[in-house]
Amino acid sequence: MRLDTRDVREWAGKIRAGERVSLSGPVYIARDAAHKRFAEIMASGGKPPFKVDGATVYYAGPTPARPGMAIGSCGPTTSGRMDPYTPALLDMGLKCMIGKGARSREVAESMIKNGAVYLCALGGAGALAARHIVSSEVIAFGDLGCEAVLLVEFDDMPLYVAMDAAGGNVYGR
Repeated sequence: MRLDTRDVREWAGKIRAGERVSLSGPVYIARDAAHKRFAEIMASGGKPPFKVDGATVYYAGPTPARPGMAIGSCGPTTSGRMDPYTPALLDMGLKCMIGKGARSREVAESMIKNGAVYLCALGGAGALAARHIVSSEVIAFGDLGCEAVLLVEFDDMPLYVAMDAAGGNVYGR
């Protein structure tokens, strides 16, 4: 099934755990250090450095781009490391997360409450993922290097639905 991140509000409640999807559109890349900064900014009354409402976030730490590529190897990181920060972002309107591995009960409950989905990418397939990213731009926290926040454009990125907005979960939790 082909999906576009610009239409995430339309499909987030319809796709189901276990389905394969192909995702295109703008996606933010952010992982551990960026999420920690998001929490610090939010604790002081600020907002993360991108529009969270309706956004898709990919948990990854890409390597530098090779000649002719928009990005280097860009495989998923373990999503559970973002779990302490995720419910607050879901409450702000985050609709789709991409990574690898199971999520906590708190994240699962917050996903149902907020109508969000969690997609998984193949771990160890960073070079494949990079072929489906056609542009990349650092938008915040450049000092974090590979953990900076990027805005990338996916083009038919192969993924599968790990957790859906109705509580379906391929991890069985």
